[in-house]
Amino acid sequence: MSVVLTLLGFLGGIAVAGLAGSWLVTLALKRKVESLLPPKGRFVDVAGARLHVREFGEGPAILMIHGLGGQMAHFTYAVTARLAGRFRVVVVDRPGSGWSTASGSANLSAQAATLAALVERLALGRPLVVGHSLGGAVALALALDHPDKVAGLALLAPLTYMPEGERVPEVFEGLMVRSAPLRTLLAWTLATPRSIGKSKQTLDQVFGPDKVPNDFGMRGGGLLSLRPAAYLAASNDLQALDGRLPLQQARYGELRLPLGILFGRDDRILDWRHNGQALADKVGGARLELVDGGHMLPVTQPDACVALIEQMAQASVLAGGGAQPAAGAR
Repeated sequence: MSVVLTLLGFLGGIAVAGLAGSWLVTLALKRKVESLLPPKGRFVDVAGARLHVREFGEGPAILMIHGLGGQMAHFTYAVTARLAGRFRVVVVDRPGSGWSTASGSANLSAQAATLAALVERLALGRPLVVGHSLGGAVALALALDHPDKVAGLALLAPLTYMPEGERVPEVFEGLMVRSAPLRTLLAWTLATPRSIGKSKQTLDQVFGPDKVPNDFGMRGGGLLSLRPAAYLAASNDLQALDGRLPLQQARYGELRLPLGILFGRDDRILDWRHNGQALADKVGGARLELVDGGHMLPVTQPDACVALIEQMAQASVLAGGGAQPAAGAR
């Protein structure tokens, strides 16, 4: 018995030492990434959140909402510069993501309420709202719950329905840890080394069949996903879906606003039929456009994204929304 206890103690010591080593690696990488990619915008406080925001240009307002595990650089990589000459473009790190913080729930309605408060705080009027991936689900929640804050929607590879079979894409299965204490332990020990080890596989799935740009880590903010906070935010976002998305998807027929959808035919994360065509079929006047490519359209297909955004902005103006905010409102 003493031999067994000694062996268990020895193995336990190895495990603790391994976790301690992983924590040190994670902490060092976190500090390095944050020194390389500090916040470039300003912080706006609204109820329950401190949001990291950047603004570009002048004109009718556009609010951009990024997807799961991402941050605003997915848009600033190639899209915002193409629009800033004609629009007031506002990009935001979603509550809890990027450099934004949040103290409340990560469910779609809670995030929509936070962004509605941001629209009010920045005097955006009724902006066109652009949502990519999970950001599309948040944009839809904003339009359904706060219709006075949205003139139209431009959705890029949006998540609109629960995954078929209730199973998340394989690359995100590591986020489905139900225990909050265990999630925190993983975030600060094993998640970062695991993410580095599986980075090629993950990026191939998220971008494929498109190539991953060599500068995505820096210019696209990809390195920020290595921080513990990014793992926790993505896990919270993903696990909060089943409490709200099924209720939301039953309401799409209520939408009465210009709505455009862009999808890659070969998207390996979300199927265009299940998430694009199914939404277009529910919303009167909605249009779905398909392009050759994968899921990361704001990075890999910026021209197609900008074309859709411009079309929806024009449609929003014709529908009576998208008015230019008052001069000097910031």
